[in-house]
Amino acid sequence: MAAAGKTRAIAAMDEPFRRSRVQDSQLLSTALEVLRNPMGLTGLLIVLGLIATGLAAPLIASHDPLAQLRGHRLESPSGEFWFGTDEFSRDIFSRTVYGLRASLLVSVFAVGVFGALGTAVGFIAGFSRGIVDSVLMRFVDTLLAFPGLLIAIGILATLGAGIENVALAIGIGSFPRFARIGRAQMLVEGSKDYALAARVIGATRRRIIFGHIARNALPPLLVQAALAMAAAVLIEASLGYLGLGAEPPQPSLGNLINGARAHLDKPYYFAFPGAFLALFLAGLNLLADAVNEALDPHRKRR
Repeated sequence: MAAAGKTRAIAAMDEPFRRSRVQDSQLLSTALEVLRNPMGLTGLLIVLGLIATGLAAPLIASHDPLAQLRGHRLESPSGEFWFGTDEFSRDIFSRTVYGLRASLLVSVFAVGVFGALGTAVGFIAGFSRGIVDSVLMRFVDTLLAFPGLLIAIGILATLGAGIENVALAIGIGSFPRFARIGRAQMLVEGSKDYALAARVIGATRRRIIFGHIARNALPPLLVQAALAMAAAVLIEASLGYLGLGAEPPQPSLGNLINGARAHLDKPYYFAFPGAFLALFLAGLNLLADAVNEALDPHRKRR
């Protein structure tokens, strides 16, 4: 009987590590499934291509995005000005790729920093339960009561316009959704045998949450991250359209589209920035749908 008990104890101690190895293979299989899916591959190529375009903006921009080129006001697309020029004689192509980079930086900062913070808060609340869970989740519920765009407008009305304040406002708006999903995943994964075994062998709370459970709770959060990035880019463009985004003359996709309102007879003015925005949103949504399909157990059984 003693030998059998010892064997069970050793098996329980090894369970978290076996689970981690299985999860590594699951993450790899999920990534391969996404790449095999034409929708996922298309979305990934679109997103990576636009990210590369934004990062390489100083290299591929044909002109200084802030330079006013005298004598070239509101010119149509040509060999010299690929997307034409605006009412201040600035090259729209150069401003579009720089505006794309600004939008990408805002979305990455908002989702990366505040998404990670919200996930950590959700994990802690779900693992701790009791008064800690109640206090943290009531705070999250308060933020969820307001639409993300309304929160962003309120913060920017207080702090003023600017790309840094836009990133902060969007990040605060995306925080509660990650917290809710993180808590739900913690409640599901925290009751499983490998988490209980880790508690029995005396693993610290931080090791249990971020060493074992976090990696098993990661896939649904990746789907949320892709959707949140799409929402962040859209909100940034909306704020730029309202004049609350990047301060002129700094370009962003939103204020480029906003500037085109007075020149609707020049379709190239708003068509190209709008196309970049629509393409990035489409790529992120395709990628999120492909990840969701790869994680769907019903689809795997079929």
